[in-house]
Amino acid sequence: MRKKSILAILTVYAVAMALLESTVVIYMRHLFYTKNPLEIFPLQFLDTYDILLELTREVATVIMILAVALLAGRSSRSRTFASFVFVFGVWDLFYYFWLKVFLDWPRSWLEWDVLFLIPIVWLGPWICPALISVLFIVWGFWTLSSATNISFTSRSLTVFAVGAGLGLASFLQPAVALLITGGIAKLRWYTPGSFWWWLFISGYMLMTLGLAMTVCRANDSVLTKPQAQVQP
Repeated sequence: MRKKSILAILTVYAVAMALLESTVVIYMRHLFYTKNPLEIFPLQFLDTYDILLELTREVATVIMILAVALLAGRSSRSRTFASFVFVFGVWDLFYYFWLKVFLDWPRSWLEWDVLFLIPIVWLGPWICPALISVLFIVWGFWTLSSATNISFTSRSLTVFAVGAGLGLASFLQPAVALLITGGIAKLRWYTPGSFWWWLFISGYMLMTLGLAMTVCRANDSVLTKPQAQVQP
């Protein structure tokens, strides 16, 4: 299958999946936030919702993205990873797009959201995962449409992994701090406060650098590839 066709199919799949995901979340908000589905803090759903059910839904989401990525990028591990992050990025951006269309949320660029629940609650402004999604889409599109082999080295992978770890820490920090000081009861009454922007930005820059290193390496290999000599 041609590269353009693969990218088109992955995009359509991610957009449709985002619509399904946003629909589920909209129903949840109307169920657990009957007074105002636009206000999700304090985290009232932690009192009544079956957390195990929500965890299985999130695991299923990741499996669905991974399954499509394995099919689309089976020629190499780097293309499988590129397919995964591309689908993830499109899915995440359109998830917020559909929420805006049907729920008129988020209301501001810095509005907080519950980003994920594995292994504990991820919290932060929605624009942060959206920025990561943009980075994933750009790199994934470049890798999947490129004629050269774009892959990680040990150095670029380390830089990217450290950046991802810092970004993850910025999302986990609010919940970890609450769980340490007051447990789950305190987390239920959490309202957004300060966000560790310094940690997120540092992680985001390292993630960008790690992915950029793979592109630069691919371009350098093309430039230094010996040209075939023309026989007289």
